[in-house]
Amino acid sequence: MTVSQWNARVWVLLGVTAASLAALLFLPPIPQDQAYHHYADQRAWLGIPNFWNVVSNIPFLLVGAAGLRLSGPPSMRIIFLGIFLVGFSPAYYHWTPSDATLIWDRLPMTLGFMAILANIIEERVSEKAGALLLWPLLVLGIASLIVWRFTDDLRLYGWVQFFPMMALLLIFVLFPAKHTGTVNWLIAAALYAAAKLPELYDASIFSAVHAVSGHTIKHLLAAVACFFILRNFQTRQPVSAATHN
Repeated sequence: MTVSQWNARVWVLLGVTAASLAALLFLPPIPQDQAYHHYADQRAWLGIPNFWNVVSNIPFLLVGAAGLRLSGPPSMRIIFLGIFLVGFSPAYYHWTPSDATLIWDRLPMTLGFMAILANIIEERVSEKAGALLLWPLLVLGIASLIVWRFTDDLRLYGWVQFFPMMALLLIFVLFPAKHTGTVNWLIAAALYAAAKLPELYDASIFSAVHAVSGHTIKHLLAAVACFFILRNFQTRQPVSAATHN
C-alpha cells in the first residue's frame, strides 16, 4: 500500500468518525427509560436479590483476571481491567437497580469500549496514534456518563458503546493486520451484538423458559465475547512470523 493510499484510508476513518459524532446533533435527546431497571428475573437466593443477574457477571472476573496477567500495551491492560471490573460493578447495580447504581455498571464497560478502539487503532493504523488517543478516548467515555447523569441524555454514551464496534469492522477492511487473530475479534463483535437480542426479550425468554431470563443470557454471551478477546491476545502472532510457520 502506498503512502497516498494509506493517507486516503485514514481520512475515510476520520470522516466516518466525525460524521457519526455530528449525527448525534440531529438526534433528539435519549432519556434513560426507567423500565430498564425492572428485570424479569427478580428471584433472590442466598440473600442475594436478583441472584442470577448478579452472579452471571462472575465469568467477567475470570476473563479479566486472565487478561491482566498478559503483558502488552496500556490499551490492552485497560481492556482487561474493564472486563475484570464488569464482574463487580454490574453485580452491584443488579443488587439494587437504579440510575445511581447504573453509572457504576456502565463505567468499566465504557473504559473497555474506548480501550478497544485505541488498541485497534494502535494495532492497525498507527501505534503512536493509538497510544496517544487512548487517554482522550477514556476521558470521552467518562464524559459520556457524566453527560447522561446530568442531562438524562444517552446520545453520547450510545456512541461510546456502539461506535467502537463499527470502527473495528471499518478498520479491519481498510488496514492490513499486523497480527493474526482477526477472527477472534470478529467473533467477539458478533457475540456482543447477539447479546443485545436476549436483552430486548428479557421477559419473554423468562416467561418461556422460566429457568433463565434474557438478561442473564446477555451477560453470558457478552462474557463469551470477552473470552474471544482474551483468546486473541493469548494466541496471536506477528503476521510475518505466522507466514513463515
